[in-house]
Formats: sequence, C-alpha cells, structure tokens
Amino acid sequence: MRSINMHEAKTHFSRLVDEVAAGESVIIAKAGKPAARLVPLDAIPDRPKSLIGFLEGRVTVPADFDRMGQDEIAALFESR
Repeated sequence: MRSINMHEAKTHFSRLVDEVAAGESVIIAKAGKPAARLVPLDAIPDRPKSLIGFLEGRVTVPADFDRMGQDEIAALFESR
C-alpha cells in the first residue's frame, strides 16, 4: 500500500480511482500524516470480527442460571 500526499491525490484523482478499482489500496497523507485510505469497494474491512457468540459450543449454561444465588441475593436485600 503506497502513500501519497493530498495535493498529488487531488491532481491525479482519476488515475488513483482506476488503480484502486484494479485492487490497489492507497493512503492519502496530509502534512505527512496518514489521513485517509482509498480502498476498492469489495475490500474486506479491517474491523475486528464481532465477539458475539464467540464461545458458542464451548461452554454450557446451567438450566437454573437465572435462579443461581437467588436466596443469597434476597438475604442481602432483606438484611438491614
């Protein structure tokens, strides 16, 4: 992935779009600092995979899970 400055990106935008459409990714920098990434539409995002359900099939939840510790919790609320 190559990096170009903002001025060059504005000057050669059409060419950049063609390159990106062909599969290349480009970093656009402003004052030497990366500011944006130009990637193809079908590129896989760099986001982490969702963690929802990551333990599915590896752990079991007891049938009485929603009642576990019920007596102890009630005792804590009732004691003064």
